[in-house]
Amino acid sequence: MSGKVSYLAGLSAEDQVARDYARSGHVILSRRWRGAGGEIDLVVERDGVVIFIEVKKSRDHARAAERLSQRQLRRIFLSAEDYIGSLPDGANTNARVDVALLDAQGRICILDNVMCA
Repeated sequence: MSGKVSYLAGLSAEDQVARDYARSGHVILSRRWRGAGGEIDLVVERDGVVIFIEVKKSRDHARAAERLSQRQLRRIFLSAEDYIGSLPDGANTNARVDVALLDAQGRICILDNVMCA
């Protein structure tokens, strides 16, 4: 996949996931937020919980999950820490990290709270 096609596919996947979270009552706080560790695809909130979401798309959910590395999880954690530092409750903010997996048919599988998995 070329760079531009890959970039556009990533944007489309993030849009699908954002719509899915919004339909279930989450408020979209940010898209492609850049922090100390790098970029976080989506930041949403619901019922006082801030959720940092990494979106992965591939032919099937298993392949999408394989694309998530420990290095990426550390990057997300560092950036989430940076984001939380800017919130009124700071380190006391209730937060988690989810991974949203998309397959070629557009089906979404959410892995909740991967930092504690």
